[in-house]
Amino acid sequence: MIRARAPLRLGLGGGGTDVSPYCDTFGGSVLNATISMYAYATVGPAPEGKVIFRAVDLGIEEELDASVDIPLEGKLQLHRGVYRRIMHEFNGGEALSLSIITASDVPAGSGLGSSSTMVVAMVEALKERLMLPLGEYEVARLAYWIERHDIGLKGGKQDQYAATFGGINFMEFFPEERVIVNPLRIRSAIMAELEASLILYFTGASRDSARIIEDQSNVIRDGKVGSLEAMHKLKHDAVRIKEHLLNGNIRGVGKVLGESWQAKKQTSNVISNSEIESVYDLAVSAGAYAGKVSGAGGGGFMMFISDATHRPSVLRALSRAGGYVVPCHFTTEGSIAWRI
Repeated sequence: MIRARAPLRLGLGGGGTDVSPYCDTFGGSVLNATISMYAYATVGPAPEGKVIFRAVDLGIEEELDASVDIPLEGKLQLHRGVYRRIMHEFNGGEALSLSIITASDVPAGSGLGSSSTMVVAMVEALKERLMLPLGEYEVARLAYWIERHDIGLKGGKQDQYAATFGGINFMEFFPEERVIVNPLRIRSAIMAELEASLILYFTGASRDSARIIEDQSNVIRDGKVGSLEAMHKLKHDAVRIKEHLLNGNIRGVGKVLGESWQAKKQTSNVISNSEIESVYDLAVSAGAYAGKVSGAGGGGFMMFISDATHRPSVLRALSRAGGYVVPCHFTTEGSIAWRI
C-alpha cells in the first residue's frame, strides 16, 4: 500500500495569466502559497485483471478491466487519465491490477486547485509504486499534460506546480509550456503576520472553473482591449504583491489584492455575482483591507486580508453571511508519497 498527499494552494496574485493563450503570447506571472489542506491518493491491490478507482469523498467507485486503453469517459476521469498515461509511458504499455483511492479536504470547485492537486497526488503515488525517477518539474508537467491534454479539461498551469513544489512561489509561464518556479525566501515572522491577517471563507457554493476559463480565453483570442489590459494588470500585480510580501508590508499586500480583484472581474462577466459582492462588502465594512475569490472565480473560497486586531470583527461579520471560515496555515512541503 502506498499513500501520497499534495497540498492545496491559495492564489495570491496573477491568477489567469498562466492560462493559454495569454501566457503563450505575453508570458504569465503568478504568486501562490500552499496551505495545510490536502488531496490524498492511496494505491493498493485489486483482483487480478481489474482496476478499481474510488473517490471516497464523492462516494463514487468504478471497477474496470485492467487495460492501458481504458476509456477516459466516465465519472472518475482524473483517475482514468492518470492510470492510462502512467501505464502507457512508464510501465511498458502493460496494465497493472491495482486500486487508486482518493479523498480531498475540500470539495471540487473550491478555487484552491483541488482537481489538479488530486492529479499530482495520484501521479506521486504511482511514481512511488513504480519507483520512477521523476523530479518536481517532471511530476508537475506530467500532471498538467494528463489533465489538460489527455483529458482535455480547461485550466492553467499553476496548480500542478504549486502542489508539487509546495511553499510560497513566484511562477513564470512562457510559450511552449515552459515554466520556471522561483521559491521565495520570506522571513518566518512575515509569514506569521500574513497568516494572522488572512481569513479564508467558503461561500458554500462550488463552481465550474472550466466555463470561466473558457470565457477568459475567448476574450483574449478576440483581442478585447479592456479585458487584455486587465490581464496585464493581474500579471503586474503579482510582482507588486511579491515585493510587498518580501518587505513585510501586509497592508500593501491587501491593497494590491483588492486592486487585482477589481481587475479580474473585468476579464469575464461570470467571475463575480451578487452573493460574492455582498460577502466582500460585508468583510470590508467590518475592517478587512480587501479580498478576492481564490481561483477562477464564481464561488468557492474567498480570501481576505485584515489587520490582525480587526480580524475578530471580520470573522463575526462573515458568520452571518451563510458560509463558514476555515482555519488556514501555510506549508513549505510539496507532494510526498510513502509506503504503508
